[in-house]
Amino acid sequence: MKASQFFISTLKEAPTDAEVVSHKLMTRAGMIKKLGAGIYSYMPMGLRVIRKIEAIVREEMNRAGAVELSMPVIQPAELWQETGRFTTNGPELLRIKDRHERDYIVQPTSEEVITDIARQEFRSYKQLPKNLYQIQTKFRDERRPRFGLMRGREFTMKDAYSFDRDLEGAKQSYRIMSDAYRRIFDRFGLRYRAVAADSGAIGGDVSEEFQVIAATGEDAIVYCPDSSYAANMEKAEALPPSGPRPAPASAMVKTATPGRSTCEQVAELLQLPLSRTVKSLVLATDQLNERSEVVKSQVWLLLLRGDHDMNEIKVSKVPGLDVGYRFATVAEIEDHFGCLPGYLGPIGLKKPVRLVVDREVAVMADWICGANDAGYHITGVNWGRDLPEPELVADLRNVVAGDLSPDGQGALAIERGIEVGHVFVLGTKYSKPMNATFLDVNGKPQFMEMGCYGIGITRLPAAAIEQNHDERGIIWPDAIAPFTVVLCPISPDRSPDVKAAADNLYGEFLAAGMDVILDDRGERPGAMFADWELIGVPHRVTIGERTLKEGQVEYQHRRDAQASRVALGDVLALIKGKLTA
Repeated sequence: MKASQFFISTLKEAPTDAEVVSHKLMTRAGMIKKLGAGIYSYMPMGLRVIRKIEAIVREEMNRAGAVELSMPVIQPAELWQETGRFTTNGPELLRIKDRHERDYIVQPTSEEVITDIARQEFRSYKQLPKNLYQIQTKFRDERRPRFGLMRGREFTMKDAYSFDRDLEGAKQSYRIMSDAYRRIFDRFGLRYRAVAADSGAIGGDVSEEFQVIAATGEDAIVYCPDSSYAANMEKAEALPPSGPRPAPASAMVKTATPGRSTCEQVAELLQLPLSRTVKSLVLATDQLNERSEVVKSQVWLLLLRGDHDMNEIKVSKVPGLDVGYRFATVAEIEDHFGCLPGYLGPIGLKKPVRLVVDREVAVMADWICGANDAGYHITGVNWGRDLPEPELVADLRNVVAGDLSPDGQGALAIERGIEVGHVFVLGTKYSKPMNATFLDVNGKPQFMEMGCYGIGITRLPAAAIEQNHDERGIIWPDAIAPFTVVLCPISPDRSPDVKAAADNLYGEFLAAGMDVILDDRGERPGAMFADWELIGVPHRVTIGERTLKEGQVEYQHRRDAQASRVALGDVLALIKGKLTA
């Protein structure tokens, strides 16, 4: 490709609404152009990156035995009504009507459609296992689309779905996909971690996320440097403290804490560690009638150590809260505690509540909590003496760096990541409500066991940039760069030798199968180099009249601080060697 024939449109400044590096650089490099909130056109330079990502994904999916198909972006609501997701999914699911007032959705994912295909096509155990995948446009109506391609509304995703005879077969299909994902992300040349994850709204029991490591990542990744343990923050288990609970050493005292409504303020006033305090979080669950009206509500009190944060996913798995919970209203809090938030605690309640205690709090002694009286806290609280022993103890909190790893191999560390892939074992979450069955070897119908496997195709370029950039622009890994090599002749219009050498070198790179672009625009060297550093092409060869007279050119990798001289006849072999290293 010659630059004069291509579309290059770089900008000196990023748009004012660009918040993260990838959004700024992709816009400045002319890779994306905003059309609306969370909706982007992929310009030629950016589309080349996306097509390279798709090619790697497609090759490895095919290698793993998956078969490609394509499902519609617009899907009839009837399928989603079969699984209940038409009503249970929130406003992120874009619901539309056609001219006949029939309900449709714009697909955010395709479990229902693929299950409909499977129940029609896979009649016998002899047809299983099967894995079908697509690379297709998705739409999720994010409330606040931001960060460019990191959290857009329209995006491209590779989604695959496996169908098996039994759960053991589904887990084998899962392992095949998990291995394929590792090959895919290895080929991308990105630093990533595969972490145990919660399956979330899609459902299922076994799940892993693939996270690209980046300081700007939205997700916290928990791992043990001394072992292979890794999980996302939602999934990482906080082990119960070892050893018995200390014996009480203080009397329980109601202590004045005027104007101190947070654990941090109370600890500072009392000159005690924050870890001695206990925070009270008040939730509620609602019982509904057939008209979805609330007929009864239950108030819950959760106790966590003052320096710990509640993990909403873990709380959602507590028996009784797993039906769905909300934070209690101020009126409900006053009705049960006789006090406004800020001074709440488990002692002296007006009405009983369901108590859930975090594992850490269950073994604390002489702790501090609210007195249910504005301006007061209680110090020296102990289980068994001042309160009955807790009946419901659970892991309710986010882990923190330094916690013991669940595998017992060392302490946990935390880094940031960007989720770019997710694999699930779904079981029969979709096959049961949609009656997707096959006849097993005994001639009896059985529900298909399913798996689901996604990769964010258009999110990957943004994640790669968040991990690979500097003050000059993007630094693409070789495998997904828009071009692998750029040839930069200096003033070819004034030097026939430079032009000829550049043209000959361009032909040699093409003949060798290199993805090369020749910058024949006639730009000044500074402007030309700035463009390609911004765009992030990893290998640059500069052909200048002075070096050419000595039979040399200048080679510079995008990460190199300076260029080095290389014999003209050796530069192709040099770059080929770097690409295969």
